[in-house]
Amino acid sequence: MSYVIAICHQKGGVAKTTTTLGLGAAFVERGVETLVVDLDPQANLTFNIGLEPGNAPFSAAEILTGEAAPARAAVESSLPGMDIIPSNASMLDIGRRMYQMPNYEFLLRRALEDTAMAEYAVVLLDCPPSVGPLTINALTAADLLIIPTQCEYYSIQALPDMFELVNVIRDRTNPPLTYRLLVTMFDGRGKFHATMLEQLRGYFKDGLLHTTIGFDTKLREAQAAGSPITIHAPLSRGASQYRQLAEELSPYVSAKSHVQTA
Repeated sequence: MSYVIAICHQKGGVAKTTTTLGLGAAFVERGVETLVVDLDPQANLTFNIGLEPGNAPFSAAEILTGEAAPARAAVESSLPGMDIIPSNASMLDIGRRMYQMPNYEFLLRRALEDTAMAEYAVVLLDCPPSVGPLTINALTAADLLIIPTQCEYYSIQALPDMFELVNVIRDRTNPPLTYRLLVTMFDGRGKFHATMLEQLRGYFKDGLLHTTIGFDTKLREAQAAGSPITIHAPLSRGASQYRQLAEELSPYVSAKSHVQTA
């Protein structure tokens, strides 16, 4: 089975999609076959990877309903080694319909257990900025939850709700779920972000990833260009930081691989 990472925070605008795409591209540079899944009805990941929602024959909605297997729904991106299961307008309806399906929390996990998924070492799930059936499915399927957060009051204030959700998921559907915080959009020009970062490190310790993603206009340019940062601006600070993040997370991926082959 693939190592599944969900990127999720109830607060919008914290670089969930940017992290999904940047991390995925950095994994591919390391020779890791990667699948990214757009679970957000807004389809930002689909747009940012250069695809037009609705043009692909299948989306994540068909994966959840069982109408298409993940490997069949996966579309090649502009970056060899990274495929995507896109989002489209049908995701708006599937979120409402899922509540009526038996054991709906496990739909995505079961889909990703398809033997054809073995070609992907890593699956990255880009979640919507809300708690609903799509997010619950992602956390139920995930080995690791990454919570991107800014060193800003509203972003940090929303963290207790995320931790409460993690506890619910552990109790009901996915006991082994672990999480790590990732500081994004870090501004080192003043003291405020630096002070907040030190407080986060002191409180969360190993729960906070060492890698920090800073402000970089090249990341915004890459979004507009529909290209991963490692392709759009390979020498940029943003590209370097997402490569560092992939390196930091690689032992997690390797650990699962070793357990399965043992």
